[in-house]
Amino acid sequence: MDVISFEDFLKVDIRVGTILEVNDFPKAKKPAYQLKIDLGSLGIKKSSAQITNIYSKEDLIGRQVSCIVNFKPRQIANFLSECLVLGVYNDNNEVVILHSVKKIKNGEVVS
Repeated sequence: MDVISFEDFLKVDIRVGTILEVNDFPKAKKPAYQLKIDLGSLGIKKSSAQITNIYSKEDLIGRQVSCIVNFKPRQIANFLSECLVLGVYNDNNEVVILHSVKKIKNGEVVS
């Protein structure tokens, strides 16, 4: 495990957003969705997420997620991913997205 300083952690901008749109991503190497996420004052950001094995598109619409918003955008096939949706691998090596139980204003900072 690499140890980082608290100042390093503060550089990571994690925000809450609501998934507005979910589309299939046939050009991805591994099965994935293309997401559009409302991040409040930061606007609508796009993300690619390899979560097709445990989430349907209908499950994701309206769900709030935590995203890292200050990574450099990443080109994935023909899609520019602008943020990273946070998740945890379960025992089956499937990504379970991190989300809040309570409704939070889009764009709020996770600390």
